[in-house]
Amino acid sequence: MLKERARAVAYWVWTMDIVLTAVAFVLAWWLRSGLAPRLLPGLFPTELYPFSRYLGLLPLVLFIWSVLLLSREAYTSHRTLRLIDEVRQVVQVVAIGTLALAACGWMLRLDFVSRPFLVLFGSLDLTLLAAEKLVLRLTARTVRRHGLNYRTLLIVGINHRAEEMARIISDHPHWGMKVRGFISPNGAGDPAGASCSEFAGLPVLGTADELPEILEQEVIDEVVFVLSRRQLYEFEESFVLCSELGIRARVALYFPHIKARMILEELEGIPLLTFTTTPAAPFPLFIKQLGDMVVATLALALLSPLLLLIAVAVKLSSPGPVLFRQTRCGLNGRPFTLLKFRTMVKGAEHQLERVAHLNQVQGPAFKARHDPRVTGVGRWLRRLSLDELPQLVNVLRGEMSLVGPRPPIPEEVAKYERWQRRRLSMKPGLTCLWQISGRNHIDFDRWMELDLEYIDSWTPLLDFKILLKTIPVVLTGRGAS
Repeated sequence: MLKERARAVAYWVWTMDIVLTAVAFVLAWWLRSGLAPRLLPGLFPTELYPFSRYLGLLPLVLFIWSVLLLSREAYTSHRTLRLIDEVRQVVQVVAIGTLALAACGWMLRLDFVSRPFLVLFGSLDLTLLAAEKLVLRLTARTVRRHGLNYRTLLIVGINHRAEEMARIISDHPHWGMKVRGFISPNGAGDPAGASCSEFAGLPVLGTADELPEILEQEVIDEVVFVLSRRQLYEFEESFVLCSELGIRARVALYFPHIKARMILEELEGIPLLTFTTTPAAPFPLFIKQLGDMVVATLALALLSPLLLLIAVAVKLSSPGPVLFRQTRCGLNGRPFTLLKFRTMVKGAEHQLERVAHLNQVQGPAFKARHDPRVTGVGRWLRRLSLDELPQLVNVLRGEMSLVGPRPPIPEEVAKYERWQRRRLSMKPGLTCLWQISGRNHIDFDRWMELDLEYIDSWTPLLDFKILLKTIPVVLTGRGAS
């Protein structure tokens, strides 16, 4: 019943989102075409094309927004989601949708779609959707404050974690959850001074053997099992019981020494509990991969004259090939061949021991500001990071990304401490936090920490910020050897 009610609410919220997006579209046309030319004739001297022409674009807008809203799981339960996180979700949907709409307009040659209109539409849509989320949240809290729209929970387990869960739920009444009481495992003794009829200020309704009768007599929406792994096997029949009664059952998992995020997945009906420290949301990762392919393709096409000029300069500056090929470690240590413009004399990799004393960083990496193996042209290429441009081919091959930890050589990885190997858990990139934070001016451990910080806090927006900050770093050569 609750699941059906939640779906009905989700359908209504989705309908409201789509209606408000359509309202924002119409309102944006009216403000830009009807009101702006009269109020700001200097900035907007002409009106837009007739609304009938824009009306044909509305189905495409609603389709894009529907896909984004559904893919962002915008209609799952938000009882425990913070308002700022929900608004951030709306910002992402509107931003990506507006960019996608602009891209469609460019590819379909829809000349009537102006940039001011897109900006105005995106701003209005963001305002309306964010206001809607705020109103819905305030309305839900008001309703719950009056004792309505609550989910009643039963906690199975008498231990400190069960007590903590009850306290957390009690401290957040706006979640719309109430703990009816506890169920004690069979044979459980008096827990931490609690009486047999009360625990953590709430009633102990009975034991595991009495659970069927309790669920039939009490109004219970969800049962949360907060038990040790050994006790879970004893409650298998209780899970079956909840399934038969249509009551949602949850298991509070507790792994005190594991800091990875836990994700419940499914493999052909087999439930899998996944522990991961890397981003796992499919849609943002899809956006990252799509952006890599589009940007790398455009960059190679636009920079082809520069690439040809650099290739000629490298070839004329010293004997040897134009491209330097080196085995690097990619995602989870996969070896791949990294491409760079050659900046050193031929055979420089065999002279590493001769210049080892020039190394300026601690740890397994080698960085030397005045490496005698670097050619004159190579020094300029390194200063402006132009030697890295062939790695756009690695990006197209899927071996690298535009943003990610820099790919190390296998010899460096062999010397990593265990905590440092986690930097290999994300695809390597052309630029990263280390690149914009001083490069060779920071020590090796801080470099590793920056890579792990990137992995732990990754979002498409973070990639975009790093790319923007990379531009002045490259132009000024700050931190380059």
